[in-house]
Amino acid sequence: MKSASINVGILCIALGTALAWAEVTQYPDAAPESASAAVILEQPGPVVAPAPVARILEPPLDVAALKTRLRETRAIGAFAKLALSNQMDDLVQEFRSLHLGGQSNNVTKLRQRYDLLVLKVLALIQDGDPPLARTIAGSREAIWTILADPEQFKSVG
Repeated sequence: MKSASINVGILCIALGTALAWAEVTQYPDAAPESASAAVILEQPGPVVAPAPVARILEPPLDVAALKTRLRETRAIGAFAKLALSNQMDDLVQEFRSLHLGGQSNNVTKLRQRYDLLVLKVLALIQDGDPPLARTIAGSREAIWTILADPEQFKSVG
C-alpha cells in the first residue's frame, strides 16, 4: 500500500515539475505573476460564418436514366451489370403486376426489395464511381415515387 502512494506522490511531483518547466520555457520573457500588470482582454469580433460551398445538384434520375448510367459505368463488371439488370427488370415486372392487379398490400415487400437493390448498387459503385453513387443516393426517393405511383409508372414502360 505504501509503495502505491509513494508512486502516486512521485508522479504528482514529476508532473508538477514538468508543468512548471513548461511555463518557464514557453514564456521566458513574461513577467512573473507577482508583478502587477494590467490585463487586457480582447473583445471577440463578430462571428463570420464560412461561405457556403456551392454544390451542383443533379436532377434525380428516372428508371431509364439509371439503367443507362449503370450500363455505362466502369465501376462494376459485366456479370454484375447483368445480374443487376435482371434484378431491376424483375422488380419493375412486379410493380407492373401490382399496378395492373390493384393490390396495395405488396407495396411494403416491394419497398424492402427496392431498398435492398439500391443499397447493393451503391455498395458496388461507391468506390469506382462516386458521382454516380451520389446521384443514385439522391434519386432514391424520386425513383421510388415513380415506381410506386401507377400514373408515373406508365412512363417506365
